[in-house]
Amino acid sequence: MASTAIISHCLSYALLALATILPLALAAFPHRALLQSCQSNGSIRGKSGSCNTDNDSECCEDGKRYTTFACSPPVVAAGGTRAKLTLNSFADGGDGGGASSCTGTFFDDDVKVVALSTGWFDGRSRCKKNIVIRAQNGRSVTAKVVDECDSLHGCDDEHNFEPPCANNIVDGSPAVWKALGLNTDDGEVPITWSDA
Repeated sequence: MASTAIISHCLSYALLALATILPLALAAFPHRALLQSCQSNGSIRGKSGSCNTDNDSECCEDGKRYTTFACSPPVVAAGGTRAKLTLNSFADGGDGGGASSCTGTFFDDDVKVVALSTGWFDGRSRCKKNIVIRAQNGRSVTAKVVDECDSLHGCDDEHNFEPPCANNIVDGSPAVWKALGLNTDDGEVPITWSDA
């Protein structure tokens, strides 16, 4: 009888602790999306080809497996979405491959344009829309989304024989890097972005 009372007493304290902690945990993570992750949906086998290595582009290797993603991390409104800014030329003959999928045209390197990873590109829903990019140095720039940084396909002529993009990429033109005061030799830097 005494052991039942002790167990009941301990259980009451455990429930009280849970009732106290649960609201704090929910306040710390108010959006279920923040708790979700974007997992790889597979891989493709690499095929080498004529790869333009301007801007230190990574070129596919024959037979190497490259991870693919159909999603990107959730977009966070408050504070911006964390991403990696990479360098890409959207100019005709640049390392970006073909013309912009949003406009069917090319853009000179002095125009502030970006491509977003497949999940963030969201089936072209961000085509021709502006985003605000913030660098860790405190500078920000507004740039237009003109293309998809394809996270599903790559290692072909259309993609400059480059691997699929990671799922968290904002691929910016040289003008974006310049406006942010970043060194293009770095190749990849952490940023946050948000819809303008």
